[in-house]
Amino acid sequence: MTTALFVAHTAAPSGAELATLRLVSALRDQGRLGVAMVYTEDGPMVERMRARGVETRVLRGRFDSRAMTIGSGPLRLVTGFAGLLRLGWSLGATARELGAHVVVAESSKALVMGAVAARRARVPLVWQVHDRLARDYFGRLPTLVLRLLGRLFSRGYLANSRTTLATLPVGRRPALVAYPGVELGPDLPRRDQRPPADTVVAVVGRLSPWKGQDVLLRALAATKVRPRQVFLIGGTFFDEEPYRAELERLARDLALPVTFTGHVDDPAEYLRDTDILVHSSVLPEPFGQVVVEGMHAGCAVIASTPGGPAEIVQPGVDGLLVPGGDERQLTTALDTLIGDPALRTELATAARTRAKDFDITETAHTVATFLYDIAQRNGAAGTPHSAERAPHG
Repeated sequence: MTTALFVAHTAAPSGAELATLRLVSALRDQGRLGVAMVYTEDGPMVERMRARGVETRVLRGRFDSRAMTIGSGPLRLVTGFAGLLRLGWSLGATARELGAHVVVAESSKALVMGAVAARRARVPLVWQVHDRLARDYFGRLPTLVLRLLGRLFSRGYLANSRTTLATLPVGRRPALVAYPGVELGPDLPRRDQRPPADTVVAVVGRLSPWKGQDVLLRALAATKVRPRQVFLIGGTFFDEEPYRAELERLARDLALPVTFTGHVDDPAEYLRDTDILVHSSVLPEPFGQVVVEGMHAGCAVIASTPGGPAEIVQPGVDGLLVPGGDERQLTTALDTLIGDPALRTELATAARTRAKDFDITETAHTVATFLYDIAQRNGAAGTPHSAERAPHG
């Protein structure tokens, strides 16, 4: 059987890592592709992956996943890069030990490690890209470097949306849009949409300036009817703790009924009690997993554009779209939904149907085929699980 080795630089439960957990789990459950996972540090995702029955290793090395964050100084970047190269050499040995036929890098840092590991193990490298490879996110120089690394070492690309794919230096290399599928499960019962004055609004995501939680708070302060409760669901990572303090001050100054939940492993319980889910990113979102999760939970959704949410939400049918960072238009959309529970119900009902288009099982089917084909081109594919055919989508 063809085996894919997935590599992540962090074991913190952020959006990309949770998407990887769902994908690798679904691939394992389908049984068409052997899978294994490697992290460069211990953390919550290690035990979660192992709990799903996935072979999971932790590479021990002198590398701090925060050493190469956006905005790091030159010395930290050089030190971090050297650490990634060392880990990549060790990763190559692990890939050979596990009999991997293809290495899948789950981040830009994993790409650096994977380039070394794939060469040592003599297998192809696929870069699964969770972020737009653009200057407004990475900065000019890192974007140029990552484009070059991808072009030199990647034998294929997995992109989490058409928006992300458009930023990649694909050239003639194989590329697939593989939406970060959601583990939908059954449609659970939920309460009816509340009257305007009792409305509950939520935003789900890491507390980070580009996620635009401050934009949402200012937009809410200008609504004709303020909601009864606002949930900011998400923790802080990568030295962004000061932003939470800024949001707390803003909520107090605007006298908004905001609850900060911190990181929540599974926000489904909050979403089932939420009337309106707002996605408020000020930069184009690569995909927007929380949009799908909110739709599946039966929320009326407002999401920002451009970016991945425009590939999910059909405006006026199963949600509303507004330009990212535009407080006035966000306030208008909030006024529209807060003041009209019947419209909320109509959009939320259609949203539950639309969410089914993003089931993780469908994504896993197409990814299994893609990775098998990449390994086959390299002459590294093992015997498929089914002798009659390769995995198909």
